[in-house]
Amino acid sequence: MNVPATLKYTRSHEWVRAEANGTITVGITDHAQELLGDLVFIDLPDVGEVLVAEQEAAVVESVKAAADVYAPVAGTVTELNTAVADAPELVNQDAYAAWLFRMKPVDVADLETLLDAAEYTASAAE
Repeated sequence: MNVPATLKYTRSHEWVRAEANGTITVGITDHAQELLGDLVFIDLPDVGEVLVAEQEAAVVESVKAAADVYAPVAGTVTELNTAVADAPELVNQDAYAAWLFRMKPVDVADLETLLDAAEYTASAAE
C-alpha cells in the first residue's frame, strides 16, 4: 500500500497536505482508489463552500460503487482540481498527484488530529 509519510490521513481514506500559504490540499488515498476500481465520475464541492469536519464534500464514482469524500477539517473550499472532474482516471493513475480540492482550515491546529502514515496504514488494515 502506497502511503507517503509526508501527508496526513483520515480514517475515511482522504489524504491531506498542508501548503505553505496556509491552505490544505485534499485527495483520496491510493488504497481508496484501489478499493473503488476505475473511477468514472467525480463531483467536487463549490469554491467558497464552507465545510464542517467530516462533512461530505465530494463524491467519487467508479464502475463498482460511489463513495463520499469527507472534509478532513472545518474550512472553506478555495480551489478545485477541475482536471480530475474532466478525467477521473487521473486519480487511478496517481492518487497523490490527482488532488480533488483545496481549502482554508478554520484552525490549522485541527490538522494535528489527523492520522500519520503509520496510523493510517494500521487503520486501513482493520
